[in-house]
Amino acid sequence: MRILMIEDDEKLCASVKFQLEKQGFSVDVCHDGEEGLFLIKEGAHDLILLDRMLPGIDGIRILQNARNSGVCTPVIMITALGELSDRVLGLDTGADDYIVKPFAFEELTARIRSALRRPLVFHNEHLSTFGDLCYDSMQKLLTCGSISCSLSRREGDLMELFLRNPNQTLPRLLIITRVWGPEADVEDGNLDNYIYFLRRRLKSLKSFLAIKAVRGVGYRLEAPNA
Repeated sequence: MRILMIEDDEKLCASVKFQLEKQGFSVDVCHDGEEGLFLIKEGAHDLILLDRMLPGIDGIRILQNARNSGVCTPVIMITALGELSDRVLGLDTGADDYIVKPFAFEELTARIRSALRRPLVFHNEHLSTFGDLCYDSMQKLLTCGSISCSLSRREGDLMELFLRNPNQTLPRLLIITRVWGPEADVEDGNLDNYIYFLRRRLKSLKSFLAIKAVRGVGYRLEAPNA
């Protein structure tokens, strides 16, 4: 899963990014409100960690703009402003949760788990399932019945994206943005190579699922006769 952290404290960003990536998340960071709002609207992330006080555009205005634009990605607001009125304003603006600095990392991860559980239908935030496949993003393990295989980080991110959006045609640009990041300079051939790798994985696992190419658009994970 990919998390975006919008926070002008670069040391805090580096620390949180390091800890979250140890737990299997992919984390993008930015330190400016205008860039943060742009990245939110790109739709490349599963959860947003949003600072209240930012250069350019403050967190409340970012959240208002995002929600008014139809963005429904879970947002946890992170701030030093801990008064009741501040928390109420953040939640009423559209935040899913609100955590006050300084905070324990264990509390942040608990709030992330809680926010990610709300919109998802999977067993937990690290398991993605569809058909006969189950992918564990913590162990980077793809399982089909009694057979399992390890995936590279990029393979895992790609497989997770397909499993979370089954029977949906995902445009190439969306896939690249979600798996490589919104600012990555990735050629189409790189995506095609990883699709080839995943197809070999599915074949070795004897899965009945298939990754189908949709000409001129992208790819779709589907069951037979879907």
